[in-house]
Amino acid sequence: MAQGSRYKLAFKRRREGKTDYRARSKLISLDTSRLVVRITNTSTIVQIVDVKPDGDETIVSAHSNELKKEGWLASGKNTSAAYLTGFLCGKKALEAGVDEAVLDIGLKSSIKGVRVYAALKGAVDAGLYVPHSDEVLPADERIRGEHIAAYAESLTDEEVKQKFSQYLKNGLSPKDLPDHFEAVKQKIEEGVSNE
Repeated sequence: MAQGSRYKLAFKRRREGKTDYRARSKLISLDTSRLVVRITNTSTIVQIVDVKPDGDETIVSAHSNELKKEGWLASGKNTSAAYLTGFLCGKKALEAGVDEAVLDIGLKSSIKGVRVYAALKGAVDAGLYVPHSDEVLPADERIRGEHIAAYAESLTDEEVKQKFSQYLKNGLSPKDLPDHFEAVKQKIEEGVSNE
């Protein structure tokens, strides 16, 4: 550790790599709700968060595990699941009276077409206004999982069993992912509007 009279120790969350305080202060100064997107090893989390004097307050939250209640059989961390989680959060936000937010991607790198932007596209498609550039959003074919279906078509049955064992275990053929995606999206749209 550095020593000397002029050395200043960084905040604990900065040292742990959890918070970029410069980016956070810019987001807080906008004085609007934040659309917080976090991708973990197994799931996707999308939240609408307000800044309060005594700490951040989560207004609405959606987790990719909630997609299972809607019949989602695929992974909770892929691009399709990120989109659907963002879509679900956007619908919940509109019901809670939040119609505008700014994107907060945390410490993730801003790379065109990544899962964070799939969640953003889901929230925007749900009706939430989030300032963004359409250039960073993933293609609709990728969000629906058509690339996975095309890859599965190119494999033999044995290779499909080996590479997509979790899909098959859940009762979903990877070739049917685009249709499954559309069915779950429709169910979310109908379910949130009926609650």
